[in-house]
Amino acid sequence: MVATALLSGKPFKASDNQYDWLGPGIYFWQSNPRRALQFAREKKQRERAQWDPAVVGAVVELGLCLDLTTEAGVDGVPAAHQTLVELATSAGDPLPTNSRGEDLLLRKLDCAVIRVLHDIRDKADLSTFDTVVGIFQEGAPIYDGSGFRSKTHIQISVRNTTVIKGVFQVHDPENA
Repeated sequence: MVATALLSGKPFKASDNQYDWLGPGIYFWQSNPRRALQFAREKKQRERAQWDPAVVGAVVELGLCLDLTTEAGVDGVPAAHQTLVELATSAGDPLPTNSRGEDLLLRKLDCAVIRVLHDIRDKADLSTFDTVVGIFQEGAPIYDGSGFRSKTHIQISVRNTTVIKGVFQVHDPENA
């Protein structure tokens, strides 16, 4: 079981899918173990997997963070998008798109933009972001006319594993 391995000190495995909206990294739900468990159950069902869903908590020091919940955090993102557009145009490639329902669960465009932003910083010899944080609005409105969504959560993508200071077992994530 993955949870047991992580609790015994095994390293986390980073996700590096083309649709990982915050770019490659180890993904965490900030202060939301119930949503994390729900996601694990949905993933198990989608993949018809045999593993048991579980939630592991972690203490994460954000370090140098691209915080997309702030104005300062989003400032560089439009320029990265423009660079991506220019690169795709010059190569004759189509831009990736966000897709899969109203929630746009597969965020290929967002992932590509964040990757370009990291590349821009690398080429400019700027410090690498340790983490990326964003608000993912997802799910049905919680009442008629609501801007609040039932599965909205804050996610953290950890790019530098040294900011993970500890791992712990989450007891009863259903009621956390």
